[in-house]
Amino acid sequence: MNASTALELKRIEQHFHYLHENPAVAFEEHLAADYIAGQLRGWGYEVETGIGKTGVVGRLKVGDGAASIGLRADTDALPVEETVDLPYKSKIPGKSHTCGHDAHTSMLLGAAEYLAKTRNFNGTLNLVFQPAEEIMAGAPAMIADGLFERYPMDVMFGMHNMPGLPVNTLHFTGGPIMAAVDNWEIVLTGVGSHGSMPEKGVDPLVAGAALVMSLQTIVSRNVAPMDAAVVSVGAFISGDAGNVIPQNATLRLSVRTRLAETRTLVLNKIRSITKATAEAYNVGFEFREGPPGAILVNDPSHTETCCAIARKTFGDNKVFMPGPTFMGSEDFAFYAQKVPAVYCFIGNGDTPNVHHPMYVFDKSNLPVGAAYWVAVAEHYLK
Repeated sequence: MNASTALELKRIEQHFHYLHENPAVAFEEHLAADYIAGQLRGWGYEVETGIGKTGVVGRLKVGDGAASIGLRADTDALPVEETVDLPYKSKIPGKSHTCGHDAHTSMLLGAAEYLAKTRNFNGTLNLVFQPAEEIMAGAPAMIADGLFERYPMDVMFGMHNMPGLPVNTLHFTGGPIMAAVDNWEIVLTGVGSHGSMPEKGVDPLVAGAALVMSLQTIVSRNVAPMDAAVVSVGAFISGDAGNVIPQNATLRLSVRTRLAETRTLVLNKIRSITKATAEAYNVGFEFREGPPGAILVNDPSHTETCCAIARKTFGDNKVFMPGPTFMGSEDFAFYAQKVPAVYCFIGNGDTPNVHHPMYVFDKSNLPVGAAYWVAVAEHYLK
């Protein structure tokens, strides 16, 4: 992609500034969806909105080629107050693009405009602008809404920026690269009482405290050291006053696993330890399980191909394989369960991590990401 002209770079940056200033959280990305749809229509794409609530798909068919691919960007922001005083700072209190999804969308829009103008490909290009990645719900929503039935794809591609990796570099790894996440709640039910008479009640708070500690043994004593898993209790909600034995205690868990068999082991251990603890403390228990997690697995062959495309485009010193893997999670994993897929990372340099209120996307990545998308599209749709 010849994205170095002032006009092209300026337009990508304009997309980025607009989206950054106008963030919206999961399934509220109406403004972004309207903006994306308007841009794509102006460049000649067939556009459908409302897929998976606030998702947008733009399709451009050129020539008679049978190949069909998908390029995906995420559009949602976080409920985080941005604390960096940028000239294009978020205008929405308490919400910000502190994960870089605005940049992902802008890079794909930059590639979309270039590909529509040059049409240097033969086949069908599907651009998927997905909502609600942060709550792991956007990809399942688009799939359930018939994404692949409406837009068949031979292979699908995704990308995410990553602080801590050198800026303007691309990183590829075949096989599992990001963990499954299972977000659960455990509700313990006891019998409330006056704080001076605990014997008259059944204390779910004490049971919950014991359960928090017991859950920490799952990884340390059941998961092999060479494997990886995380069981985090991020919230423990019980009681309002020091002189009241509460009626309930709620634990909110974030569980991360990288292998399917480890996921089964860890979730079953959570169930059995909770049951045993509840029985020991004479409290009731209820599991509120979130959507099933999915491990993000890159297709090895297509990952090799994408790495070669990137090296040809940017040079060997800017492309790394194998790259790092992470215990974070991505709902792109659900696409990869349906079609062969490749997900890569673009380095964001030495910045605060994603989701941090002082995170800043390095804008020098905008043309790099757009150029990668163009190179992938032109290669797969020869």
